[in-house]
Amino acid sequence: MTKPPKLKPLLQDADKPVQSRPRKPRNPAQPNLPLDPMPDRVDPCLALLKPKPPKGRQWAFEVKWDGYRLAVHIVPSGVRILTRGGHDWTDRFPAIAAEARRLPVATAILDGEAVVFDERGRSDFGRLQQSLGGRGGNRTSREAILLAFDLLYFDGRDLTGTELSARRHLLEGLVPAGGEDAIRLSEEIEADGDVFLRIACKHGLEGIIAKDRNSTYRSGRLGDWLKIKCVQSDGFVIVGYEKSTASFGGIGRLLLAARKGNELVYVGGVGTGFNERSAAELREQMDKLIIGKSVADTGRKRNAVFVRPELVAEIEYRAWTHDGKLRHSSFKGLREDADSTEVYKIE
Repeated sequence: MTKPPKLKPLLQDADKPVQSRPRKPRNPAQPNLPLDPMPDRVDPCLALLKPKPPKGRQWAFEVKWDGYRLAVHIVPSGVRILTRGGHDWTDRFPAIAAEARRLPVATAILDGEAVVFDERGRSDFGRLQQSLGGRGGNRTSREAILLAFDLLYFDGRDLTGTELSARRHLLEGLVPAGGEDAIRLSEEIEADGDVFLRIACKHGLEGIIAKDRNSTYRSGRLGDWLKIKCVQSDGFVIVGYEKSTASFGGIGRLLLAARKGNELVYVGGVGTGFNERSAAELREQMDKLIIGKSVADTGRKRNAVFVRPELVAEIEYRAWTHDGKLRHSSFKGLREDADSTEVYKIE
């Protein structure tokens, strides 16, 4: 019988520890791996308002969520949560920050909307604001979740120059559909745009978003993303209020203005949408801004108090009257400066 060959030991000397060969110094002329630097901030892509959904297979549809736009930056050393205006609100969304740390990724930037749901599963801007302590408040919101709808940076790669369909593919691998955690996927809806809009409006949603699947991520309102609303909702400057002893906070109506060039133009008032708490907080803030004369021509008003134009209210409304006033308007809440508040512009 042939003897098996005698194997050489792994080590010449069994008493010596296992060691790899000493590393040679890296040649400085050799290039590093071409990783993209992670940006400190990316200005968001914004949706352009359109009256009807677009047609064509290149358009993807999502629900239009009503909350605060956020960018979640994930790096090995920690997480940063930035508002649309670039303010650091990491401490104000602890549940979102904690969930971001658990995501299976080393570096990433998620684009999404922080929302709080009502009993019917609809995003409610007023509830989100209340969870944060109202406008100018400093409370943390443990109710808010992030609905992620885009991925701008992923494991050392800048994805802003990549088409949306590829970015969504990577996002869905990172944040799977149907989750119940503090970061969830804003799912694409496979439906005709007109049908989807009709269903969204029937369920009391604010509207829908359409996105060009072939588009790269471009900052600003350039038409790659479109928003189609069931009801109009925009920001208007509060220029005063009418007193009332029978209403919450003593506010009969808020007096509102829009921008026209460099001027503020009165567009009517709103007397619904308040509750006792929101009216009291609003009255407290307005009474710190009282001035003697309105900055916009409101006409003759009884029991009117005028304020400096520093507060922007989000107003839901159905239409405009022939003389340029809001119809069927309702107060939704005050917009934060940190959310890069936009005031409605009259063309």
